[in-house]
Amino acid sequence: MIPEIELKSKLEIRRFQEQKLQELMAYLAKNSTYYKKLFLQNEIDFANIKSLEDLTRLPVTTKEDLQKNNTDFICVDRSKIIDYVTTSGTTGKPVFFGLTDKDLDRLAYNEAISFACSKVTKNDTIQLMTTIDRRFMAGLAYFLGARKLGASIIRVGAGIPELQWDSILKFKPTYLIAVPSFLLKLIEYAEMNKIDLNDCSVNGVICIGEPLKNQDFSLNVLSKKIKDKWDIELYSTYASTEMSTAFAECEFQQGGHHHPELIITEILDENDNPVKDGEEGELTVTTLGVEAMPLLRFKTGDIVKAHSEPCKCGRNTLRLGPVVGRKKQMIKYKGTTIYPPAMQNLLNDFSEIENYIIEIDNNEIGTDKITIKIGAKETSIDLLEKLKDHFRAKLRVSPQIEFVSIKEIKALIFPKMGRKPMLFIDKRDKFIETT
Repeated sequence: MIPEIELKSKLEIRRFQEQKLQELMAYLAKNSTYYKKLFLQNEIDFANIKSLEDLTRLPVTTKEDLQKNNTDFICVDRSKIIDYVTTSGTTGKPVFFGLTDKDLDRLAYNEAISFACSKVTKNDTIQLMTTIDRRFMAGLAYFLGARKLGASIIRVGAGIPELQWDSILKFKPTYLIAVPSFLLKLIEYAEMNKIDLNDCSVNGVICIGEPLKNQDFSLNVLSKKIKDKWDIELYSTYASTEMSTAFAECEFQQGGHHHPELIITEILDENDNPVKDGEEGELTVTTLGVEAMPLLRFKTGDIVKAHSEPCKCGRNTLRLGPVVGRKKQMIKYKGTTIYPPAMQNLLNDFSEIENYIIEIDNNEIGTDKITIKIGAKETSIDLLEKLKDHFRAKLRVSPQIEFVSIKEIKALIFPKMGRKPMLFIDKRDKFIETT
């Protein structure tokens, strides 16, 4: 189930996207309160935006723009909206998105081709280990995508290893959709209850919310710990509510594939200019085929690197490498730039650690302060020194480390109204960031 456009030449993909861009311009000119006002203020004619290069003439759309002007992005009558979702509120007040019937069909198509990219077929059974309620788009997308593909799905929800294993043993799913670190909990439960991991039905996991790979696509510490115990395929997937689109890995696992019929991508520098090939920058997207709330040059806040060489799977689409970090989560600590994923990767190297949370605040002189709260099975001065030495060796700096009860950290990671685990709290600007 590879869409024909993804097998076309780069020139054909480009021409296809430019046609879709022109259709989007006409749609926004007719229906978008926000973009009509923005174009008028900047003296830009919608009809003059025809090529991908023309996008650089346009202002970007930020998360703050969405927060301040949420309803102005709606392009349909409210009666056409049949589902509402909200973002996780990672940069302040959550933003709502309305979806029409057409948007839900698009969401289902996106997830179906993303599943197919990761070798899921109509003959597979998928166990969903994330919430489908709480206005969460991802869980809904996975359910709709499975139905579009024709696969079976088991909606178990998040957490509870005992219930997950009950469903695995009873219904024999071939794929799981899960946060990677939760797989360690499944492994631990299986070992304690004499369940043979490698004799169960599961062949692969669609992993969400946490990185699986280093920037060279080698397995990171977390992935190695999983695969050392459980012989399954781990597929990365990257998406967001604002994009309504996923970047999923194929069987060669060299980055998430771009779906050119659904989204236009740019990788921008600090001045909103395209970076050179192979350089890191902020992923910026223009959604295609969205009816209720399309976005133009939306800055996701995620720092990524794009890969443009053809993939062995036959697709000629751009691929995104693992997310380096979120722009707003960048930490300047003792002259070193750090993103939370780098610290998480180091912490995952210690089997003694049960759970952890990273907190960032300002110190008394206004610079960044890092405190890592760790829940460990057994605490000791020796473990503390090992952690500090490991940080110095890998990141050249050592943050403040505190041992806290496992129960206390669990409460921080899984807040009552949360929809996914929180591993990072940013107190610098009085808002919470999550990963």
